[in-house]
Amino acid sequence: MKTLTDDELIAACLAGDALSWAALVERYQQMVYAIPRRYRLPPEEAADVFQGVWSDLYRGLAGLRRGASLRAWLVTATTRRCQLHKRRRERQAGQSIDSVAPQLADASPSALAVQEEAETHQAVREAIATLPPRCREMIRLLFFEDPPAPYAEVARRLGLAEGSIGFIRGRCLDKLRKALRP
Repeated sequence: MKTLTDDELIAACLAGDALSWAALVERYQQMVYAIPRRYRLPPEEAADVFQGVWSDLYRGLAGLRRGASLRAWLVTATTRRCQLHKRRRERQAGQSIDSVAPQLADASPSALAVQEEAETHQAVREAIATLPPRCREMIRLLFFEDPPAPYAEVARRLGLAEGSIGFIRGRCLDKLRKALRP
């Protein structure tokens, strides 16, 4: 099945295709949710930000001129909502933004840093999606499991010899590097 571009997904969403909306959310959900985590928002506030961003996008999708600007729009909208939640929490705690302890200010990332990190993570997710299934699964097991799966477990799940995992992992990482170059 052909993977639709952001432009194609947006057009299908505007035409009322619910499956395209689900595909759009699935494509960017990890990126959007990573930003509130980076701001260290509690899970319930992170969920509020996540839902609010998607609601805003749904209402404003017709105003989005190009699919190429979707990622930046999502990062900016999510960052703004996170900052709003942090300010609201500070006000509720009886603090002004100026009176926040320096370590709290240092813990709050800059919008540019959050945007760069979110875009990098999204690019890696998209590059991983282009890899062959065995490489995708190996990378998931070795790098995205917490804790990472031991080689014996990876070999068992993928039906490989344990001694071949390091070599195949290297080939998969080379493919990932090539996918990330453009």
